[in-house]
Amino acid sequence: MSVDLNGIGPGQVNTQKTTGDKSAATQPSQSAAPEQAKAQSPRGDNVNLSNQAKNLKQLEQKLGDYPEMDDDRIEQIRTALADGSYKIDAEKLAQKMLDMDESIFG
Repeated sequence: MSVDLNGIGPGQVNTQKTTGDKSAATQPSQSAAPEQAKAQSPRGDNVNLSNQAKNLKQLEQKLGDYPEMDDDRIEQIRTALADGSYKIDAEKLAQKMLDMDESIFG
């Protein structure tokens, strides 16, 4: 069994030869035979995942349990903005902006 990771099935592959392919086909070479044998050999269906990939998959599953947004925190901020009690720490904001700049541009 082979797994198609690109989403291209056998009926979707362009099998028409380009002009470069046609000229190569009219001039047979001995090196073409091994390449064709490799292309026609069946692929195995074994997949080996690294430990890092396994850990990432477990982390992804754990994160799926958490909501994408913290609705309670969003409501607290909305309420604070509406009544004017939301305070912005300018130094903290500036530091976070510098940190983000450093992470992006190095």
